[in-house]
Amino acid sequence: MSAKDNSKNSAVANERIKRFEAKQSLLVNQQTRKVRDNRLAGMIMVGALVLASGAQFIYFNFGPGQNPNACVTTPPVAAPTPGSHVVQAPDPRLSQCRDWTGLMQINNADLGITLHGKLAPAAVANFVDLANNGFYSDVKCHRLTNYPTFKVLQCGDPKGDGSGGPGYYFGPIENAPKDGLYKKGWIAMARQGNNATSMGSQFFIMYGDSKIPNDQVGGYTVFGEISVGLSGLNPVFNGGIVGGKQDGKPKVAAVIKSASFN
Repeated sequence: MSAKDNSKNSAVANERIKRFEAKQSLLVNQQTRKVRDNRLAGMIMVGALVLASGAQFIYFNFGPGQNPNACVTTPPVAAPTPGSHVVQAPDPRLSQCRDWTGLMQINNADLGITLHGKLAPAAVANFVDLANNGFYSDVKCHRLTNYPTFKVLQCGDPKGDGSGGPGYYFGPIENAPKDGLYKKGWIAMARQGNNATSMGSQFFIMYGDSKIPNDQVGGYTVFGEISVGLSGLNPVFNGGIVGGKQDGKPKVAAVIKSASFN
């Protein structure tokens, strides 16, 4: 092969190399642009999702679309009391996840009460429904305790002996203090031992700080507090217990005359 032919072949080879390199450079640029475009599209999508989530949060928490189920879970409901036509407890959404204020009169004491629907929606819905429908009118407070660290007045049983209720049970336990310390003035739901879905209409009022140990299923639902008027029940608290006991029927009768909330 002549020198002229070699030179020609070398030029062709160089041209091929240049074309190959140019093609490779084009492919690299295309791939880089594709990655950049995908990243940009992803950022735009994430931004859109963040904006949508933020708008939804503002709408449901601050605007006219406030979510009525924000703090509510539908509780399991135990079987109705035998012989009752009632099949279930009031819907927890009736609590509206808000505070309710009202008045309960026991004997001559007017108790100003605040109920915390956000902390205990099932218990508050139940209590408001019973109170506003007259369930608690002329119902006795059947139990008083005066132990050094356990001071409660238990009320809400239409039978007056601790065995009655509204015709249903409900649960679960809500807003129970982990340390078992129940403050003076708090109102909590009574229930059967070791049964989280046995609440009905009975409740107890702490007239002194009380230490109540948890059982196998936990503590007791705290759903409200007495803001004013608790001292009006001092004649009951100080009157003692039938038989000189520390737990039993109060010597001074305590009767709920009325209760209503809004």
